[in-house]
Amino acid sequence: MAVTLAIDCMGGDHGPTVTVPAAFDFLDHDPDCAVILVGRQEVLQPLLGNAAARFGARLRVHHASETVAMDEPLATALRVKKDSSMRVAANLVKSGEAEAAISSGNTAALMAISRFVLKTLPGIDRPAIASTLPTIKGHTYVLDLGANVDCQPEHLLQFAIMGAMLFTALEHKERPSIGLLNIGEEAIKGNEVVKQASELLKNSGLNFYGNVEGDDIYKGTTDVVVCDGFVGNVALKTSEGLAQMISTFLHEEFGRNLWTKLAAVAALPVLNAFKARVDHRRYNGASLLVLTGIVVKSHGSADVLAFFCALERAAEAARNKLPSRIAAGMAQASAAL
Repeated sequence: MAVTLAIDCMGGDHGPTVTVPAAFDFLDHDPDCAVILVGRQEVLQPLLGNAAARFGARLRVHHASETVAMDEPLATALRVKKDSSMRVAANLVKSGEAEAAISSGNTAALMAISRFVLKTLPGIDRPAIASTLPTIKGHTYVLDLGANVDCQPEHLLQFAIMGAMLFTALEHKERPSIGLLNIGEEAIKGNEVVKQASELLKNSGLNFYGNVEGDDIYKGTTDVVVCDGFVGNVALKTSEGLAQMISTFLHEEFGRNLWTKLAAVAALPVLNAFKARVDHRRYNGASLLVLTGIVVKSHGSADVLAFFCALERAAEAARNKLPSRIAAGMAQASAAL
């Protein structure tokens, strides 16, 4: 299926110096897709080079006169900057000119603008941010990663439905397994919200595995792990910190003296393979789940490879009609309860 992506080129720490080259790489990689580069014409045009001849009608620029800063107050981003690249990208999805929007910009602003422009699916009360984490078996999807600090049992059920539909759309696996993040596997463990959510999940018709603990995320025990945004964000940031610590320790130990440096040369193929497996850039691209259209949030500090991976994730979600899948899953679960 041909897919058109609307790219907020101005967002993130690096802006067009990352988003534009990543868009070119994506068009080279996927010849069936097209992109709309959204941003200030005078900034984007010098970066295009021979892109018009290279990609033809698959690439076009849509001028947006404003940019949402990473520290922009939410009210300003939503109510004042109506011609921001972020908002214009969302509007292109609403109008049907694009199937998905991607931004590295301010997360809160992106969520608020996307909800305002695209509206939410029926039967879902809260948005959720979902992304992948590497595991022994491959990767698992975790949500919510920060959109909702406090949740009720019904919200965790909705996250599970959205996560299951996301996994099915992107990984092409029907009935993925769902784990509820808890302090223990036993049914008596956890607070009242988690206990009640567990009962709802048992009766939902989803492939509910049961409670999982923090280490189960990296064991790959389940395809999807569900939690509230407070817990999910702490788990995500802890994971990132641990990865940085391991990388620092390895660099220090291999650089300690001549012998360890020689050992590093000998171990280079293994180290490179290890780096590729845990490279967070390859897991970049968090889906904002609840919307009638597809919006993917890239990490603000994403480089070209990371942003390219976010574009791939958005295209796959669009090809598999993610919002329709979530709506259908929500209706099915509601009928089962």
